[in-house]
Amino acid sequence: MFNPTNKPLIVQSDSTVLLDVHDPGAEEARRSLSQFAELEKSPEHIHTYRITNLSLWNAAAAGFSPEELLGSLQDFSRFPLPDSLGISMKETMNRFGALQLFPTSEDKVLYLGTRQKAIYAELEAHPRLKKLLIPYDPQSARGIQTEPAVPPLGFLVQLLHRGTIKQQLINLGYPVEDMAPLREGSPLDITLQDRTPNGQPFEIRDYQTQSVQAFLGEKRPGTGFGTIVLPCGAGKTIVGLAAMAELGQETLILTTNSSAVHQWIRELREKTTLEEDQIGEYTGSKKQIRPVTVATYQILVWRPDKESDFPHFDLLRSRNWGLVIYDEVHLLPAPMFRVTAELQALRRLGLTATLVREDGLEREVFSLVGPKRFDIPWKDLEGRGWIAQAFCVEYRCDLPEARKIPYATADRRQKYRIASENPIKYDIAEYLIAKHRGESILVIGQYLDQLRTISKELGAPLLTGETPQTERDVLYSKFREGSIKVLVVSKVANFAIDLPDASVAIQISGSFGSRQEEAQRLGRILRPKKQHSFFYTIISRNTSEEEFSLNRQKFLTEQGYRYSIEIWDGDPRTDPAPHTRSSGEKTEA
Repeated sequence: MFNPTNKPLIVQSDSTVLLDVHDPGAEEARRSLSQFAELEKSPEHIHTYRITNLSLWNAAAAGFSPEELLGSLQDFSRFPLPDSLGISMKETMNRFGALQLFPTSEDKVLYLGTRQKAIYAELEAHPRLKKLLIPYDPQSARGIQTEPAVPPLGFLVQLLHRGTIKQQLINLGYPVEDMAPLREGSPLDITLQDRTPNGQPFEIRDYQTQSVQAFLGEKRPGTGFGTIVLPCGAGKTIVGLAAMAELGQETLILTTNSSAVHQWIRELREKTTLEEDQIGEYTGSKKQIRPVTVATYQILVWRPDKESDFPHFDLLRSRNWGLVIYDEVHLLPAPMFRVTAELQALRRLGLTATLVREDGLEREVFSLVGPKRFDIPWKDLEGRGWIAQAFCVEYRCDLPEARKIPYATADRRQKYRIASENPIKYDIAEYLIAKHRGESILVIGQYLDQLRTISKELGAPLLTGETPQTERDVLYSKFREGSIKVLVVSKVANFAIDLPDASVAIQISGSFGSRQEEAQRLGRILRPKKQHSFFYTIISRNTSEEEFSLNRQKFLTEQGYRYSIEIWDGDPRTDPAPHTRSSGEKTEA
């Protein structure tokens, strides 16, 4: 029998912390844990957190001491804490501040100082740091402060390398304490509207308010930069608008594509007091720089050739921005990591549904944009009615006989292509569309030839990266209005697109089991609505596609979703053997 204890935590020696969500003390313990541990899994009953070096350094940067954190764990722990955990937490947190970064009288030069000779010697000898660290001669003055608070041993660092050096040093186990204050931007009068355009009351949800508070941190040291993780449909855009209203400063918003730019502009006009001439669009078709400017990552990282510089990076320096918002921050392109290093003196807010990156570069986001400040389990929001209840179902079908030999003799990549383009998937998609007739349905895939075929068979419009922006906006608008009930889309619709009425997603192919992609595609149907939502994935049995699906299945179950599997036993259609893919064939990048 369940016995509530008000001791919801089980702290283990491998630095994992288990949270019993049914315990009366669970919510208070969760709030405490979020300050120094990372949420890894959140199924129905037990949530798993992990205490990492990075999470402890983030806590230290926010002003917490090892004693405070250990005291919190002891208060909520059902069993005694492992002896080794306390020692390792103290040693890890004590590394924070061993290196400190200070401004100098020269605008583009910083001072990296330490009081420990061994650390100084290690950095001086490190081959990767030689290009970033300039030897400092105390006799040259260089505008370095002389009061006792400044460590006597150190190097000079070009402002351009500010983020890069912090990134490199944290990888070596030395989190830098950045002592330079955040710069204030030009003031901007902005408040949120009381009502939506249709006259309904507009109120900020409690977790959205908590997100903004966690980001700003009441201006405690080490806050004012970081990442908010909320599921699609939970209102990440509203968090951004609320942060802007709280700060009241000129803001640059960066997002993934022109459709997302237009979506942000629509939200700014409908939900804030900003006038139309205060909001600018900076894309391939328009170059407006205004107090609030919304731009795409693509335009910023565009350059004529690999040897040229990025001409639009100057947008980041053109105004006195008080805040930079990175929408879908987990998709931050590699060149943006470089320029983000220049923005370390600005408030930086990252927004995303998941920080998972299949390339393992989550640490880059933490280092350059900022640590995770707030997240909340998907199922918690579902239980409160803020996002739709979703059911995840996987349909498995056999390959047609004509495709089995070509599959068996193909290389690894071509095997995945053959399995993904199994024509029986069209039958299943048609069956599911008939089953959900009248609902708003997205059919999502990876391969353009496959998408063109199913678009023609279904008589449904197709939207890919090749679709002109004006046509994309028209299709999105018609889908939102309900005049289009079935829309076939490529990866271009994964990110930052608001399709609130979509209640069914049918995934016919994907990116090798990408967890990030799964989160984004599921998010297309999570906006709250009257009916339940359904997320279908169709894969070929006994193929590499089945192997990759296990990765997606694991991610969804870790988020708390039940994942059922159906075996398709319909009659396979007659189909010729698949062609061999040539270098000219296209997949959605």
